Amino acid sequence: MKHMGRKCCFIMALVLGAVVLEAAPLSARQTTIPSPAILSSANPPSAGSPATNAKQENSRAINEKLAQLDQRVTAAQSSADNAWMLVSAALVLMMTGPGLALFYGGLVRRKNTLAIMMQSFSLMALITVLWALVGYSLCFGGNGPVIGGFEHAFLRGVGAEPNPDYAGTIPQLTFMVYQLMFAIITPALITGATAERMKFSGTVVFLTLWFLVVYAPLAHMVWGKGGFLNASLGGKFPTLDFAGGTVVHISSGVSALVCALYLGKRTGYPRQPMPPHSLVLSFIGACLLWVGWFGFNAGSALASSPLATSAFVATHFATAAAALSWSAAEWVKNGRPSALGAISGAVAGLVAITPAAGFVAPMPALAIGFIAGALCYWMVTKVKAIFGYDDALDAFGVHGAGGTIGALLTGVFARQVINPIYGAGKPVGGLDGHWGQVGNQLAGVLTAWAIALVGTFVLLKIVDAITGLRVSEEQEIEGLDITQHGEEAYNLES
Repeated sequence: MKHMGRKCCFIMALVLGAVVLEAAPLSARQTTIPSPAILSSANPPSAGSPATNAKQENSRAINEKLAQLDQRVTAAQSSADNAWMLVSAALVLMMTGPGLALFYGGLVRRKNTLAIMMQSFSLMALITVLWALVGYSLCFGGNGPVIGGFEHAFLRGVGAEPNPDYAGTIPQLTFMVYQLMFAIITPALITGATAERMKFSGTVVFLTLWFLVVYAPLAHMVWGKGGFLNASLGGKFPTLDFAGGTVVHISSGVSALVCALYLGKRTGYPRQPMPPHSLVLSFIGACLLWVGWFGFNAGSALASSPLATSAFVATHFATAAAALSWSAAEWVKNGRPSALGAISGAVAGLVAITPAAGFVAPMPALAIGFIAGALCYWMVTKVKAIFGYDDALDAFGVHGAGGTIGALLTGVFARQVINPIYGAGKPVGGLDGHWGQVGNQLAGVLTAWAIALVGTFVLLKIVDAITGLRVSEEQEIEGLDITQHGEEAYNLES
């Protein structure tokens, strides 16, 4: 009995101990019997232990995978941006040949068709060589206020690596060739004012010097690092020029006016009718210009981005509005619209929206187009008649006037929600509350006008003394195709 009693007492003690243990707080039990996780935290394995090595290897593997993922994302973005920019470069080159060549080629008389087209084509070759030698470096090298340096002469240092000052996601080589296409078309626009009376030799020498003396400084001042008019890289008078209102259109348009005045009128102008010989060619050229201009403006975002989309839409809307505006003004005056008026209005809209494309919404783009179409029509039909200058293909009336109108209206309509160029939340244009931007735009316009006026006149005097500029009256009457190139555009006897 005693043995059984001791056994029962022992069992009862075990049961009571289990009940007490079950009733004890969890924290008390953890203190008494720490879990493996707590042991691991409180007493980590020593360095070099298998657990530590495994943890470090896992962390290293994760970091490597994240770095690889980041590289792939960056490479994908760079590839997309680079593809868009190469396409844009090709579109801008298409604007010169065949776009401008056909547009101007159809507007001249038949005997001068090849001569005007040859001028556009030759500039595609000539400016390319000059750009590779010193042009790119003068425009985008260095950080001076007026002109670049020579560190990129002969394209030294221009390769696959991006230049973060200008375009951080594409090779600098892509940026270089894209900007080359702007340099090609700009002097080609001037030939519209000198058409049918300027020597080919004089054209080549003059536009070579003009590219170096007028275009390169303006391009650096507006777009180059530290340029006097640069809005994002330290300019004293930050001028908004998204794709070339001042650099391309004001410079070429004002220079065209100086050339027209210096050369004088064509033989027989204005007494003798000088209608376009083929509006079909001009119509095709204008359509090619409209399409190519998407590379000109949307490409100036320098990335395949929402800003490129915004510039694309603004370009299209302004062009359509200007074509309607010019046609409506012509309809009111003459009782009917013309095909020449419609395509001229479209080009005026393309010119005017160029500086504003990356800063304005679609509705302001429509407004810019309507204003530009009507005012450029007035410049071409009224102002030219009042002053009597012979701007043969209206290079000044469309590009000089249209570029000036667009540059000033950019200061009014630019919005930070489209392009916060001065920083997030900071106003950009007048409708944003920054009316001082209109003053900056005026400073940019006046600078471009002054450089183009003075530079062009001086260069014309120099070239006229060296090679002569104007063909003889006999050569002009016979036509520049035969006298300058020994060819005819149309062999009607074959």
